[in-house]
Amino acid sequence: MASGIKVTDEVVAVFNDMKVRKAQANEEEKKRRKKAVMFCLSKDNQNIVLEEGKEILLGDLGITIQDPYQHFVKMLPADDCRYALYDATYETKETKKEDLVFIFWAPDSAPLKSKMIYASSKDAIKKKFTGIKHEWQVNGLEDIKDRRTLAEKLGGASVISLEGTPLNL
Repeated sequence: MASGIKVTDEVVAVFNDMKVRKAQANEEEKKRRKKAVMFCLSKDNQNIVLEEGKEILLGDLGITIQDPYQHFVKMLPADDCRYALYDATYETKETKKEDLVFIFWAPDSAPLKSKMIYASSKDAIKKKFTGIKHEWQVNGLEDIKDRRTLAEKLGGASVISLEGTPLNL
């Protein structure tokens, strides 16, 4: 069931920026690239918008953020739903890869009304995010805090490290 909630142009622009990697990007552009970003409903529940201050920039890695995955997990609200894009950097036995992961965060502790609105609006945002290979619905911290769970979504047993951290499966 569609909720009638619209996805703002800003959300689509952020997705397109994250999806397209500019090979000739200068250092300043690379630092401003988003590693992770969260989206929420507007106050009037009419639009899906970029959540202010809820992003990780590549320029912050190693400076203010040591482990981007753990930092991302800590950004998730304990008692409300969110949509997120996470630009996962991982290594398989054969090669290094980067993939965008669309995450639908719907913790069990979120209000029922919030879960219903977010669930019924998910298709609206997914339609705008063309080319996403990985989608992950997460219902609690237990499901997301261990990076091996994300590695499983990205490529199963062939993934040997995530964000430069070996998985030691």
